[in-house]
Amino acid sequence: MASVRLVNLHKKFDRVIAVDGVTLDIPDGDFVVLLGPSGCGKTTTLRCIAGLETPDAGEIWIGDSIVNDLPPKDRDVAMVFQNYALYPHMKVYDNLAFPLKMRKVEKMEIDRRVKEVADLLGISHLLDRKPRQLSGGEQQRVALGRAIIRRPRVFLMDEPLSNLDAKLRLFMRAELKRLQRELKTTTVYVTHDQAEAMAMADKIAVMNKGKVQQYADPNTIYSRPANAFVATFIGSPPMNMIKTAIKQVGGNVVLDAGSFSYTLSPEYSEAVLKGAQSSEAFLGVRPEDIIITFEKAGTSVFQSEVYVVEHQGANLVVDLKIDSEIIKAVTPPLPLQISQKVWVGFEESKIHIYDGKTEQLLV
Repeated sequence: MASVRLVNLHKKFDRVIAVDGVTLDIPDGDFVVLLGPSGCGKTTTLRCIAGLETPDAGEIWIGDSIVNDLPPKDRDVAMVFQNYALYPHMKVYDNLAFPLKMRKVEKMEIDRRVKEVADLLGISHLLDRKPRQLSGGEQQRVALGRAIIRRPRVFLMDEPLSNLDAKLRLFMRAELKRLQRELKTTTVYVTHDQAEAMAMADKIAVMNKGKVQQYADPNTIYSRPANAFVATFIGSPPMNMIKTAIKQVGGNVVLDAGSFSYTLSPEYSEAVLKGAQSSEAFLGVRPEDIIITFEKAGTSVFQSEVYVVEHQGANLVVDLKIDSEIIKAVTPPLPLQISQKVWVGFEESKIHIYDGKTEQLLV
């Protein structure tokens, strides 16, 4: 087992910057997810760790050693790919045994370890089958088994569940996390699926345009997004992000959205005035933190019109129109009708305010 450390990693393909100064510290035994949209640099980062891409600058540490100049086979990592990469002409037993045969491990030890891994993954009954005779989930387990059997110091996984159907993906998500906990092997996992990341990770590195936007545990990523990109990328529906002008009224800051204004407390006002680098700010509020009432209650509430109502399981997703501004709310079932007038509000403790220029969190 080993820690993984990336120090100011850079990688460019022609004029395209794929990885731009990535620094990450992944403790031994942690499950870390690289999360972001397509083209954000997460897979290139993973391939640099594996040795499949050579960084233009920066250091890659595995354990106590810099591995930049080591070929993939000498880094003691195992990679699981999206397409499983099984040998179609080999039976499951031979697919599992192949990495050990390449290392000239004795036959008796190979048999023992194949049985051990097959039992762990619940594929003992499949050892005599070929990949074409397996379901997608079974193929994925064999691919995992081939990585596990080597007992590497680090697992690297590139969208390993993306080819599975939704039900099987949920099951394998739980299985992967259980296996990682049991094996205690450092794991770096790439996905664009935020639900997958939130469910599995000890820590998440949210990436965009080759940079790490935030590196933290799932709860922090969700409850305190470091910038506007993370705030709108994490969450379904995503955080409402309302552009406002920063104004001072009677010592307090008022965020003026045009269609409504929101007065901040002295504490929040001070934080905004201290950190703001422009006269504008984004007011962020998650849909589940918006309160809908049928009568005005309190001062920080605004009249709105029900625009769209979607039924999603036990909740409603409601589009609300405040003059020209449309925001989303998630609420338990309410007797709402299209064009109905309602009141909406949100507690100050639930809002996020981002600088209009840097888009970094102010408070």
